[in-house]
Amino acid sequence: MTREKNPASAPAKKREPRKPVVVKKRKAAVTAFVDPESRAALIAEAAFFRAEKRGFAPGHEVEDWLAAESEVDAKLMSAESGPRV
Repeated sequence: MTREKNPASAPAKKREPRKPVVVKKRKAAVTAFVDPESRAALIAEAAFFRAEKRGFAPGHEVEDWLAAESEVDAKLMSAESGPRV
């Protein structure tokens, strides 16, 4: 007589191990070049000037911050990859 397999008693499938999180090189280079507090201050200043150009109209704070963050990171990356004395 053959035995039927009971799915409840079958061993669970083993999961594949999770892949490690890869940190983007660009962000690591920026934070290694400028400390986080200085970077945040540069972003805040750039966001302020963007808001000033708009007349401080409300509702664009996040947009200003993200644009300023991209601008500051681009400037830091170009300064880092530029000629060193």
